[in-house]
Amino acid sequence: RYEPTWRSLDARLLPAWFDEAKFGVFIHWGVFSVPSFGSEWFWWYWQKEKRAPYVKFMEANYPPGFSYEDFGPLFTAEFFDPNQWADILKASGAKYVVLTSKHHEGFTLWGSKYSWNWNAVDVGPKRDLVAELATSVRNRTDLHFGLYHSLFEWFNPLFLEDATNVFKTRKFPTSKSLPELHELVTKYQPEIIWSDGDGNAPDTYWNSTGFLAWLYNDSPVRDTVVTNDRWGVGSICTHGGFYTCSDRYNPGRLLSHKWENCMTIDKKSWGYRRNAQLDDYLTIQDLVKQLVETVSCGGNLLMNIGPTRDGRIAVIFEERLRQMGAWLKVNGEAIYGTKPWRAQNDTVTPEVWYTFSPKGGKVNAIFLNWPVSGMLELGEPQAKLGETQVKLVGCEEPLNWLALGEKGIVIALPQLTPQQLPCQWGWTLQLTDVN
Repeated sequence: RYEPTWRSLDARLLPAWFDEAKFGVFIHWGVFSVPSFGSEWFWWYWQKEKRAPYVKFMEANYPPGFSYEDFGPLFTAEFFDPNQWADILKASGAKYVVLTSKHHEGFTLWGSKYSWNWNAVDVGPKRDLVAELATSVRNRTDLHFGLYHSLFEWFNPLFLEDATNVFKTRKFPTSKSLPELHELVTKYQPEIIWSDGDGNAPDTYWNSTGFLAWLYNDSPVRDTVVTNDRWGVGSICTHGGFYTCSDRYNPGRLLSHKWENCMTIDKKSWGYRRNAQLDDYLTIQDLVKQLVETVSCGGNLLMNIGPTRDGRIAVIFEERLRQMGAWLKVNGEAIYGTKPWRAQNDTVTPEVWYTFSPKGGKVNAIFLNWPVSGMLELGEPQAKLGETQVKLVGCEEPLNWLALGEKGIVIALPQLTPQQLPCQWGWTLQLTDVN
């Protein structure tokens, strides 16, 4: 049994499915999807920091005295079709999904008895959005279902009172955030608890180790659940299950501890923005590059979309998800279930990243630029004459190659028209019998 100490909890082995999955989809959805302006931090920027664009936006578009709470009934989700969402998620090639069950605004997407009249069953959609998505994902896909939960809430009076007392009192965690977490786990049995938002309070204030000990010892998901590292000041990148370290974390080198790069297709926001421009969205080339870099360095990619207040996955997000799925359909073997190789990227040719498939003992060289000459030089592999085989994934014929001294190999790529290419945006060479 795990003790409620970091030393004991950190010794828990991460369930194997998480490292094998490699790719997940993050969904930021809530009352912030109603103004859908600027950022999911809308309430904070408008009311607390009083940032000019937010103040002006409210003055120009809403009556005097309109409060953030008044956005609640406008969060309607009338087009939310959980089966359609599940089908898009499946088509993306993702192996897990993480839904924001509650962001820093405190609004819960399920009918929490600890969030009276500030939840999706009492206000707005009048639906249990967490339950609906969980059911569809489990019925229609093989994705693991996870939930994001913010520990703190910007304007909750109990939290503000505890903060004023320099967290010597613990009214908020005992009456709100901890009961909520227990409720989420027992009711929906998520396989990922993605914690966030420590409110500058230590893990002792949140009783994070107590909760995690219960989660790992006695909860219904104790054997399969994975957790992140955001459990109070000082825990990030240090304690918990996988490390996130910071938003959009992409170190570009191999880390000794399992980590995740959580990032978002809209460069400026996690929630939906009506005022986003095309330039604000990462291209599929950008996203494939992020995935390949992340996986070769031992990480998982968690790619975020922000649905609209009426429950639609905007067409641009759907397109990116389906494009990623099309790429993974061809190159999935070089991503899922792989381990980092001895070299993460090539020393001679830029934009070449390596993974290793233990199953077939294959080294995968994923290259993002097709060379004009048709010859690809790799500085890392040590080829063996008469033994090493090289194949372009998606093409049957083995390729010709030439060893360059002790280390290095030049590969003659097949001459293909754009229509004949197995995929776009990046290609995989499988090398067998290399040192």
